[in-house]
Amino acid sequence: MGKVEQYLSATRKKKGALLFVLIDSEVSKMKESARLAKQVEKIGASAILVGGSSAIDQLEMAQVVKNIKKAVKIPIILFPGNVTGVVPSADAILFSSLMNSENPYYITQAQALGAPSVLKFGLEPLPTAYIIIGEGTTAWFVGSARGIPFDKPNIAAAYCLAAQFLGMRFVYLEAGSGAKESIRPQMVATVRKLFKGFLIVGGGIRDAKTASELVKAGADALVIGTMLEKEKNSLKKLAEIANSIKNIG
Repeated sequence: MGKVEQYLSATRKKKGALLFVLIDSEVSKMKESARLAKQVEKIGASAILVGGSSAIDQLEMAQVVKNIKKAVKIPIILFPGNVTGVVPSADAILFSSLMNSENPYYITQAQALGAPSVLKFGLEPLPTAYIIIGEGTTAWFVGSARGIPFDKPNIAAAYCLAAQFLGMRFVYLEAGSGAKESIRPQMVATVRKLFKGFLIVGGGIRDAKTASELVKAGADALVIGTMLEKEKNSLKKLAEIANSIKNIG
C-alpha cells in the first residue's frame, strides 16, 4: 500500500467520507483549473482527480497537472479514460479496468499499454474496478460499456465481489459525467455488504441530500465534476455537499 492509499484510508477513518473533485483537462482552462483546485481544497476536498473519458491531449493534461500540483497540498490522482490519460507529476492513478465493457481493450489491453508509463512516471497505482451504471453518457459510449441498470443492485454487487476476488482494492461505481440520475443508495448498500475495499461513487450527484444518502449507504468517497463546470453557485453547493458527509460512517 502506497502513500496515497494510506492517506485515503487514514483520512476516511478520521474524518468520515471523502470528497473527490474531478477536473476535466479538456473542459477547464489551465489557470482556472489551478484556481478551482485551491478553492475546492479549502472547501474540504480530499483529492483532485484529473482526467475524463474523452481527454486525449496529453501535453495539455500534463500541464494542467503541473499547475494544480503547485497550487494544492492534497493528492492529485489521474483518472484516465485511455492511455493518453497517463501523464507525469501526479501523485497516483486510478489504475482501472472497465469491468463491464464489451471491448477487451478497456478491460486489459489499455492497462498493458499504459503500465510502463505508470512505472516510468513514478505514479502510485490504485487497483480499481471501474463499473458503469446506466447508459447514455460519454463514459458509457467511449468505453463500450454494457451498463448495469440502476435498479439491478445485485448485478453491480456481483461485479464488485469479482473485483475483490481479483485483488482490486478500489471500486468506482460510475453513473457518468452529467448523468441524469445518480446511483441509488440501495445499490451502494448492496455492494457494501459484499465489497470490503474502498468504494467510490460518482455521476449525477448535485445536492447535499443525495450525497449524504450515498454515504450513509456505504460510499467511502464521492466524485463531483460536471456540477462545478455547468451549474451556478456550484462552489456553494459543493460546500453544502462537503458539510453533509462529514463524520458519517
